[in-house]
Amino acid sequence: MTTQHEMELIDSATRAQQAMEEELAGEKMIINMGPQHPSTHGVLRVVLELDGEEIVNAWPDIGYLHRGDEKIAENMTYTQFIPYTDRLDYLAPLANNVTYAYAVEKLMGIDVPPRCKYLRVICAELARISSHLLGLGSFGMDVGAMTIFLYTFREREKIYDMAECISGARFTTSYTRIGGLAHDMPPEFVPMLRSFLKEFPATVDEVDKLLTRNRIFCERARGIGVLTKEDAIDLGVTGPCLRGSGVDWDIRKSHPYSSYEDFDFEVPIGTVGDSYDRYLVRMEEMRQSVRILQQAIDNLPDGPVNSPDAKILLPDKEAVLTKMEELIHHFINVTEGVNAPPGEIYFSAENPKGELGFFIVSKGGGAPHRLKIRAPSFVNLQALPIMAKGHMMSDMVTILASLDFVMGECDR
Repeated sequence: MTTQHEMELIDSATRAQQAMEEELAGEKMIINMGPQHPSTHGVLRVVLELDGEEIVNAWPDIGYLHRGDEKIAENMTYTQFIPYTDRLDYLAPLANNVTYAYAVEKLMGIDVPPRCKYLRVICAELARISSHLLGLGSFGMDVGAMTIFLYTFREREKIYDMAECISGARFTTSYTRIGGLAHDMPPEFVPMLRSFLKEFPATVDEVDKLLTRNRIFCERARGIGVLTKEDAIDLGVTGPCLRGSGVDWDIRKSHPYSSYEDFDFEVPIGTVGDSYDRYLVRMEEMRQSVRILQQAIDNLPDGPVNSPDAKILLPDKEAVLTKMEELIHHFINVTEGVNAPPGEIYFSAENPKGELGFFIVSKGGGAPHRLKIRAPSFVNLQALPIMAKGHMMSDMVTILASLDFVMGECDR
C-alpha cells in the first residue's frame, strides 16, 4: 500500500519528467545547410534554427565565391570588363553582356542601330530560356523528378550550339561590345534558331505534363515558401519571384529598352506567391520568349550592327595595318579605353533572375570611377528567412530551388 509520502515523491517525479520533456521539446538546434550541400545551388550556406524538424529561423550566409568584380571594373577599361560580366549570372552570359553594354552606352550617349537592338533581344531571350531550363531542371531533380533534368539539358545544349555559332564560345560569350556587337550573326544562325523555335514548344509541353499536375511535385511545391505581394515589394524582390507573388512588374514592359516596345508578349503573374507559382511563371516565360524570338527573326532589320561613331569601336583590321590614323585610334582605344564623359547613370534590364542593374560613376577617361552591380540573386535571397519560417527542413530544398538564384552574381 502506497503511503502519502510515496505518493508525493511519485507526483514530484512525474512533474519533473513533464518539465524535462517540455524543456527538451522547447530546445532549438542550429545546423548548417551548405556551403557544400548540392541543393544550395553553388556555395550558399544557410544557418538553420530548428525546433525538431520545423524551421524557426533561416539566415543565408554568402561570400564564399566573392571575387570583387566591382573593384576590378574600376581598374580596367569599360571594354575590358565585358568578359567579367559573363561570370555574374554565368547561366545567362549573353543577357549580362547586353545589360552592361546598355549601361555604358547610356553614360556615353550612344544609340546603337536597330539591327543591333534586335540581335541583343535575341541574345537576351535565348539566355532567359537557357537559365529557366536549368532552374526548372534542377528544381525537379531537387524534389526527386530526375527525368525533367534530362529534358531541359537536352534543349540547353541546342542553345549553347547557337551561342557558339553567334559568338564563338558556348559558355563565356563576351559577344556584346560598347556601341554594338563583336560581329553580325553568321548566315547559319537564323536556320538554327528557327529549327529550335519549331521544336522547343513541344519540350515545354512535355515538362508541363510531367510536372504541373504531378501529385508529388504539387505537394512538395504548393503552399511552400509563400511570399506575399507586400513582402516582395518591401524586400526589393524582382523577376519571376516578384511576379509569382502577383506583382505585375517587368522592365521590358514598364521601361522598354533594346526595342522591346516593338514586341507583342505577355507577362505571366502568379496569385499565391508560393514555390508552385514561381514554377508556373518561369514555364510561361519560356513560351513568351519563344514568341519574342519568332518576332525578332521575322522582323529583323537590315543594316549595320555597330554605332557609326568611329571613336567608340575599334577600326577594321585592314585599316589598322595600312593607315596611320586608324592605327593610332586602335592603340588609344586598347590601352586607354573609350573616353567617357563625367557623370553618373543607372541602367537596369530584366534578366532571367530579375533586375540586373549597373550604377556607374565617371570622372572622365576610359575606366569608371565607381561601378556598383545590382545583382537580383543577392536581393532575392533577402526573402529566404520569411519564406522558410514555419516550414519543415525538407521544404528548404524546394524554397531554394524556387528562388532560382546563382551565387556568381550574388557574391560577384
